[in-house]
Amino acid sequence: MADIIISFLNYIFNPLLSLDPTPNNPILTVFVISFIVSLITTVANKYLVNQDEMNKTQKEMREFQERVKEVQKSGDQKAMAKLQAEQVEMMQKQSKMMTEQFKPMIATMVPILLVFWWMSASTIKNTVVILPPLVYYCSLTPIWHTIGPLIPGYGAANPHALPWSIGWLLWYFLCTLLMSQVIRKFMGFEQGF
Repeated sequence: MADIIISFLNYIFNPLLSLDPTPNNPILTVFVISFIVSLITTVANKYLVNQDEMNKTQKEMREFQERVKEVQKSGDQKAMAKLQAEQVEMMQKQSKMMTEQFKPMIATMVPILLVFWWMSASTIKNTVVILPPLVYYCSLTPIWHTIGPLIPGYGAANPHALPWSIGWLLWYFLCTLLMSQVIRKFMGFEQGF
């Protein structure tokens, strides 16, 4: 069964991989895949979640939290009791909002997991991206290069690692963060993630 799925994913993604100018180090392919996944998840968020209701609920939650802070500062017990009664309603709204946010995740989880599975089984797993030193240090990559080998099952440190280099997974996450923000702004989302 796994071979059939991998063959199908190879049929879909190998043409993309073959277009990469450096097929042995497919940096561009990972970037394009991150763009496609970001686009799919953002479109799912746009159409499966009521954005107006979500923004309204978030605004109400912020206002409620501000009122709680003001009442705590003033020490007014009557107002605090009233806010505690209102807190149940706010928690129900927050629960509903979280349920709404899970809809796109459920719809996109299996395809994304299949894409990750394919990337880890293909030549993409050997991708190495050499970052400018500033980006390398700002992304906290040295911490992961130090901690990673200490995690059981993670494996040994790569003795051939190049300075300021990252693997395909971190490259994918950096591209996805950037692409998601750009796509969300383009599609008119009010807030980020």
